[in-house]
Amino acid sequence: QVQLVESGGGSVQAGGSLRLSCTASEYIYTMSWFRQAHGKEREGVAVISESGIIFYADSVKGRFTMSRDNTKNTLYLQMNGLKPEDTARYYCAAVFNNYAGLSPKDYTYWGQGTQVTVSS
Repeated sequence: QVQLVESGGGSVQAGGSLRLSCTASEYIYTMSWFRQAHGKEREGVAVISESGIIFYADSVKGRFTMSRDNTKNTLYLQMNGLKPEDTARYYCAAVFNNYAGLSPKDYTYWGQGTQVTVSS
C-alpha cells in the first residue's frame, strides 16, 4: 500500500505563493494534484506522467508549476499568483500507470490533503 503525505499548505493573501510537497512511500509512475473547495467536487490541478509529461488545468496554467524529484519520491506544486478561488484542500494522488488524466477515478492512492486558504 503506497502512502502519500502532503505538506506545505497554509494561509496567504491574494498574489502570494505557496509550495506544496507530497512524499510517497515508494516510487510510483504517475502523480497528480487535485483540490476540493468546500461544497464543490474534487478537481484536477496538474498531473505528471512517468515520462515526465506535465499537464495543467486551465485554471492554474501559467501560475502553478509542478515538478518531481524521483530520488526523494517527492512531488511538488509551486503556486504563484494565488487567488481567493484557489482556496481548497489540496490532495496528492498517484497510480501505477504510465499516464493518467485529471479525473479522480483514474487514481488508486490518495493523501490526506493539505489546506490552502487565500484571502482577498
